[in-house]
Amino acid sequence: MKRPASTNARPALSGIFFFLLAVIMFSISYAVSSLAATVQAATNTMSIARDPTSLPAPIGKRLPAIIRVTLTARELDGALDPKSGTTYHYWTFDGTVPGPMIRVRQGDTVEITLRNDAGSLMQHSLDFHAALGPGGGAQFSSVPPGEARTFTFGATTPGLFVYHCATAVIAQHIANGMYGLILVEPPGGLPPVSHEFYVMQGEVYTTGAMGGAGMQKMSVPRLLDERPNYVVFNGAVGALAGQHALRSAVGDTSRIFFGVAGPNLTASFHIVGEIFSKVYLLGSFDSAPLKNVQTVSIPPGAAAVIELSTPIPGQFMLMDHAMSRAMKGSMGYLEVTGPAAPQLMHEGPAGSGSQGKESTPSLTGGPE
Repeated sequence: MKRPASTNARPALSGIFFFLLAVIMFSISYAVSSLAATVQAATNTMSIARDPTSLPAPIGKRLPAIIRVTLTARELDGALDPKSGTTYHYWTFDGTVPGPMIRVRQGDTVEITLRNDAGSLMQHSLDFHAALGPGGGAQFSSVPPGEARTFTFGATTPGLFVYHCATAVIAQHIANGMYGLILVEPPGGLPPVSHEFYVMQGEVYTTGAMGGAGMQKMSVPRLLDERPNYVVFNGAVGALAGQHALRSAVGDTSRIFFGVAGPNLTASFHIVGEIFSKVYLLGSFDSAPLKNVQTVSIPPGAAAVIELSTPIPGQFMLMDHAMSRAMKGSMGYLEVTGPAAPQLMHEGPAGSGSQGKESTPSLTGGPE
């Protein structure tokens, strides 16, 4: 008598099940390993973010001089968001975003040489907002890969000015990272402070969604529609955090040279828990500074000199107060160390930190 065929079906089905399970587990493991490798690759990719403490020392008192500056246009892959494994092909001056901060004094003669790296694919140039003349020097500095050009201008006007690449499409060159600041100090220099920092806000437009791992390409449609995926300080997400956070101590004074590259959005710069003691709006030293300012509005292609004191310790967030942009990367930190200041802020009711002050009725009309 024949054995029913169904008696061998159960082991066969069981074997198929375990085979499919093994295939699924392998696929998941491979995908996780691939993602981990992508994130690790981004972590190992060169950082293009400029250290906010990387800027020239104050000039002080000196006579006008000839100042020679060489910038090199470099196109390179850099980490846009290291934690997400996101990389981007940046166009830079000297390999960082922003490019080097240039510091001169009013009356100096500034000689600029722009070299375009031999590995570049694009032509590049320079437009200095501090220079008087058509194009800000763009027509004298437009240079193909592997070549260099020099031009000279007079630093006639004190202030903080933006420079950027002016090769068409200009918005594309700026969004890819080609911008920086030039400070023209007034004769005698600026008043001394404990710390100086160099920060610029810019936008990155990518074909992939924010947080996507791997190499991102520029989205020209998003650029033209003014819809950035990323709004960042110093070229990358997290550029002003961790070891590159701004640092100060209780009782110190700080000066932030803050520029907005755009190319499209106006910044609303704010530090949570701080009040700016002085703001030289739009980078002008000839206008009286604003005092005791909460948030500074700066349009693309402009800058501001911001001064503040740090009377209380803690971690203070730098941000664009157009809040949704913080979720796109425009966050950084000011770390302040030193003794507590309970007279300025403390947990609990007013009595524990307000000795000698009279109690008054609640301003809301409710119970005390």
